[in-house]
Amino acid sequence: MENNNKIAVIGAGIIGITTALQLARRGHAVTLLDKNQPAEGCSKGNAGHFATEQVFPMADAALLTKVPSMLVNPVGPLRIETTSLVKNIPWFVRFLKQMKSSCFHKGTIALRSLNERALPAYQRLLGDKYHTLISSNGSLLVFEGDESSARQSYNKYAEQDISVSLLTGDQAREMEPSLSSTITSALYFDKVAHSTDPYALCLTLYEQFIQLGGTFKQGSIDNITHTGHGYTLHSKSHMMAFNKVVVATGAASKTLCASLGYSLPMIAERGYHNMLALNNTLTRPVASSERGFIMTPMSQGLRLAGTVEFATLESKPNYSRAHALLHHASILLNSSLPQKNDNLWVGCRPSLPDYLPVIGQAPNHHHVYFALGHQHLGLTQAAISSECIADLIDNKPNDIDLTPFSIARFN
Repeated sequence: MENNNKIAVIGAGIIGITTALQLARRGHAVTLLDKNQPAEGCSKGNAGHFATEQVFPMADAALLTKVPSMLVNPVGPLRIETTSLVKNIPWFVRFLKQMKSSCFHKGTIALRSLNERALPAYQRLLGDKYHTLISSNGSLLVFEGDESSARQSYNKYAEQDISVSLLTGDQAREMEPSLSSTITSALYFDKVAHSTDPYALCLTLYEQFIQLGGTFKQGSIDNITHTGHGYTLHSKSHMMAFNKVVVATGAASKTLCASLGYSLPMIAERGYHNMLALNNTLTRPVASSERGFIMTPMSQGLRLAGTVEFATLESKPNYSRAHALLHHASILLNSSLPQKNDNLWVGCRPSLPDYLPVIGQAPNHHHVYFALGHQHLGLTQAAISSECIADLIDNKPNDIDLTPFSIARFN
């Protein structure tokens, strides 16, 4: 068994990488561990949208009236695999309970506390590299129906002090000439940003971590046990001892949390992307309200991403979901798009029924910390989450109330 008086960060996605870097910068000896190479999961294939405007939990009572039509639409934004529905009935019951107005209100306040600090945290983390890796050009949310839906959404965001403007379809096309006449109105979020290459962003942060003396070890960690002076990480081949542990393992977090005695009602919520070799189509992310997907301009082309598919971690990818994104884009854009594209990707979002992440210290383990379950907002909230964890480890005050994010809410 290796004896290291160090901090282990388990999980080398964007959450784990930012946390490891944050701790290394503060002088800690950190080992980052993952069964894959860094940023090979959702951190590589996400939409690249720093969605700081998305302060509303997914568990919204207004969603109930829309679900039936979504499910019967073969190219709709929602699909629930039958085996997943049966297996995860308890999760869906908890999800429905979170739709109470009091829960929705509390969840909104909690998400706002992270999102409004998200981009400044990235600026602190990236320094002078911020503007080379992150584009601060805002984003559009477009609508195809009458203006009433856009107006209602505008009021909802404005009530939360989100910086937003209501545009006509023509005004949206002035900003993005590639948008088709199908779009009747839009919301413009001017304080939103996007990554032109999420994978490159992750690798830049990872390389900084290594340059600071951080260590990466590839291998699967099966469980964690508490020892006299710290924690032992168990893999099939060997054991490693650390004083402190951060669990940042995304959609695969249930087993590790259970090994410490914590129940985590997490579900694998899959998203897809379809990468088109198109440049100069859009200058900022454009999301569709009705179609539930987003188009983001990146250095490799135009990434079509989104949809919600509830399936098990073991389920085979359903790439018709990714092909459907091309169908939607062909309606919203007046650009010439390929008839078919095979540059497809699928990843599992780590989703909890209240759609809040778990950030904080383990209630019954003094030197175990959790940074997981960020669902659709992992990229957005990574830097600020890493600051929260580093402040906890350093016993440094932080102005974010982490109570709503404690794993204790499930135990």
